[in-house]
Amino acid sequence: MPPSRWSRAAAEAMDTDAIQAAMPSPPISGGAAADRIADALGTPNVIGEKAAVTAFVVRRFVDRGLLADLSANPDGTLHHPDQVDQVCRRKDLADLVAADTPLGPEQAAARLRVRRADFDHMVRLGWVRSPQSIEVRFGTSRAGAVDVALYTTASVDAIPAAHPEVDWEQLRAVEKGRRSPLASLRPAPAPA
Repeated sequence: MPPSRWSRAAAEAMDTDAIQAAMPSPPISGGAAADRIADALGTPNVIGEKAAVTAFVVRRFVDRGLLADLSANPDGTLHHPDQVDQVCRRKDLADLVAADTPLGPEQAAARLRVRRADFDHMVRLGWVRSPQSIEVRFGTSRAGAVDVALYTTASVDAIPAAHPEVDWEQLRAVEKGRRSPLASLRPAPAPA
């Protein structure tokens, strides 16, 4: 490893070690943080049932700067339990969780009251971006696995206001099998 990379990695490791040394208890996983947040909302996550709050929401809280990720693992997060408890005491916790709740493409299209094909054009146009995807398996084989993009509820809800040039009522009235009015639009050029 080049010296500059090693120095950065060593500094990050020392910061993590210092943080962990100052903690009264070990860090908790993103799943455990999600469980604490769900409990704080009065909607506990129950094994075997759809989770009220997921690790996806916890990752969005990290993106917002509400929680620090103490892990260098891209497949999971670790959090200071006191920081999670502090987030759980926020008066706007329910609103934050609702805004960061994941939606698949079908759910996003239904929320906007448009066809899935229209939502796919919105993605192509760059009107909404997926911060994370999940692997969904069909059957027991990896050959039947597909990646499904997830979108935050807030990012989906923001689309109509961000694009007033679209006649949303007309778009919502397009019948199945008809070409989307969004099909002829081109993505805006990327800023230089």
